[in-house]
Amino acid sequence: MYTIDESAPVIVRLSTVIDAPLERVWQLHTDIDSWAEWNDDVDEAKLDGPVEPGTSFRWKTHGLDITSTIRELVPGARLVWGGPANGIDGVHVWTFESNGDQVTVHTEESWSGAPVEAAADELGRALHASLTTWLAALKSRAEQNS
Repeated sequence: MYTIDESAPVIVRLSTVIDAPLERVWQLHTDIDSWAEWNDDVDEAKLDGPVEPGTSFRWKTHGLDITSTIRELVPGARLVWGGPANGIDGVHVWTFESNGDQVTVHTEESWSGAPVEAAADELGRALHASLTTWLAALKSRAEQNS
């Protein structure tokens, strides 16, 4: 089981409760090609194959061109991806827990590398803001269809 880098200079952990079925939340989150339709922080995203470990996807966010690789997939429960971008090595773990008509979504991400060491506080704030926006966008889109 993959985890974030607990020794990284930047670690953010957040969660939200979404009033929608797990199937809808999972489908939205794993339809990587459609992220830009509901997440204003994502300019574009393109999956290079099926949603499974070893498949990469390219995406643009906050002016960065990122290639991430899916490292772990537990359908309906867990998705982990990571990879380097501009000297930053990121690991992102998402977990989904169904609670009746609601889903609790947990996200945790670690960033390491020279750029992070040089500006950990600033980059930590940026990551926190980005993940807050992502969770809010996921919640909003999933609940629209309720």
